[in-house]
Amino acid sequence: MNRTTRTPKTAVLLLTAVIAAALTACSTLTGVTSPAAARNKPAVADDTAATPVDCRTAKCVALTFDGGPSAPTPALLDILKQETVPATFFLQGKGHTDTYPDTVHRMAEEGHEIANHTWSHKNLTELTPDEIRAEIEPVQEDIQKATGRTPNLMRPPGGATNDDVSKVMKDLGLAQILWSVTAKDYQTTDTALIKKRVLDQTKRDGIILLHERYAGTIPAVQDVIPTLHAQGYTFVTVSQLLAPAQPEAGKVYRP
Repeated sequence: MNRTTRTPKTAVLLLTAVIAAALTACSTLTGVTSPAAARNKPAVADDTAATPVDCRTAKCVALTFDGGPSAPTPALLDILKQETVPATFFLQGKGHTDTYPDTVHRMAEEGHEIANHTWSHKNLTELTPDEIRAEIEPVQEDIQKATGRTPNLMRPPGGATNDDVSKVMKDLGLAQILWSVTAKDYQTTDTALIKKRVLDQTKRDGIILLHERYAGTIPAVQDVIPTLHAQGYTFVTVSQLLAPAQPEAGKVYRP
């Protein structure tokens, strides 16, 4: 049997080409902005006095929750209220915003930031522009009905986005928010492990991703909040993390 022999240099070049092709096929995304970079840009509105924390000087971190509201969410809201901690909730539509509108209203009433996490958690990069809109617009409507306000932030499921998704988000007036900390709490009910993963990954300007509907998460949050407070962190919403800049529609933000 004849075999083709490649030199190490040839093999490296071939591997590089394969990786580049794969990345190109997966995403055409350009331009990701960190919170610190956003804050360095001039403010687009003169309303910074309304922001209680200046993350240009404070050691800030944003606590975010995906895929709610759900039955356990009020228990989480009780903890956040007791600890005086604001969070950003990226809400899902089907079985969530259409099922728990009173919980959505409570989130807003208690000062939390409300954002969009699509209707049925589909990979937006696999959809047409019209299909993307169909994933976003019903959740916008549910949140507006429950809170009187329409979100200006969203989180693409799985963090999957590209330039085509960004264009639709720009048209819809939504900035895209990714994350820097994940406990993968959808894979485990081990509260101690969830807490460890969060604490090990958290740094200044971090965005923590959790899901309150999984059994190990809310007990972990009870320990994570005081531990991070003791380390000098201040909890803020995502918009507060970016202030004095305001989130720009279509842009992707990630620490």
